[in-house]
Amino acid sequence: MKNKILILIIIVLAGIFIFFYMRGQHTVPPNSSLANVSDFVNQTFIENRNATATVSQNQVVIKEICKGSDQNNFDCYENYYTSTVKNKGIKAAFVDLKARYPVNAYVKSQCHPITHVIGRTAASKFKNVADAYTEGDSFCWSGYYHGVLEGVIGKIGYNNLPAKINGICTAIAEKKKYSFDHYNCVHGLGHGIMAITQDELFKSLAICDNLKDNWEQQSCWSGAFMENVIVDNKNHFTKYLKPEEPLYPCNSVDDKYKTTCYLMQTSYMLKVTGGDFKKVFELCRSAGADYQSTCFQSLGRDASGRSVSNVAQTKEWCSLGKNFEEQKNCIVGAAKDFMSYLHDDKRAQELCASLDGKLLEQACVNTVESYSKIF
Repeated sequence: MKNKILILIIIVLAGIFIFFYMRGQHTVPPNSSLANVSDFVNQTFIENRNATATVSQNQVVIKEICKGSDQNNFDCYENYYTSTVKNKGIKAAFVDLKARYPVNAYVKSQCHPITHVIGRTAASKFKNVADAYTEGDSFCWSGYYHGVLEGVIGKIGYNNLPAKINGICTAIAEKKKYSFDHYNCVHGLGHGIMAITQDELFKSLAICDNLKDNWEQQSCWSGAFMENVIVDNKNHFTKYLKPEEPLYPCNSVDDKYKTTCYLMQTSYMLKVTGGDFKKVFELCRSAGADYQSTCFQSLGRDASGRSVSNVAQTKEWCSLGKNFEEQKNCIVGAAKDFMSYLHDDKRAQELCASLDGKLLEQACVNTVESYSKIF
């Protein structure tokens, strides 16, 4: 009898072990929660800012292309950069583009779609996304990565995408799962899906849902939401932004998408309010209780971004929060942005030291210490 009881206990314990083991294979790992996706979103914003900020340092003597009636003809530039990638390589194409950017108004206005062209062309030169990404450049809102995914999805075919989507970023994940490179691939997938669906946000989110890994789903959603937010109404159009309703679409998507949406939305909210941080704090308060902290952290990232990580200005904007929780979350988002932008914690520590009140300062210090372990 005792032996039977012992065997039963062993079977039950084994069953519990298997359950949690299998559960761990299909859910977000302990150190890769949504907070990590949030951190990677922050880093993506930084890479785009850094890429654009350095353009003036890359001016070289270049020959004029697309003359006369072709001066504003996108097909001409598409053919030129397609040929450049094929004959001279990806890096040569970006050197050329960065040289034209400050001196050619049309190239500047069409920079993002031109980098899509470079990415799509590059996709045909590599066996997988991982290899194509190693040659990548984040210039002009990571259009290269979006173009690569467009090219990959084009090979797969839209109808085959749901069945094939889990294999697209496998090579990168195998090198280092849940790393920034892994995130950038799946995040880029979200951008690429938006391009293929003609910026149909809800349809794109549903396609992302075909990913089996929850962390990858969230990363893919982040790409779709970012693509929706950076729409310029020149090269990309969207039905899913409303100036009269700045929280849309975050207040309309299913609950599982909302946190990821609010990671991006304050950039648009600031745009439509003319950079009024006080107003955006008010708007974030109207988000659901579960999403307000994310909204305030996103606003902190934008405070650092708009001030170019200026301590006094960032502190001033975050102090517009009406209570400790609002100010704390704003500072958390700002501190992460300081570190991502400057690649060290020196100025972030200065931000912490400048804050009024020990609790706020300590929250900032804790953020700096934990975030420094990620990057």
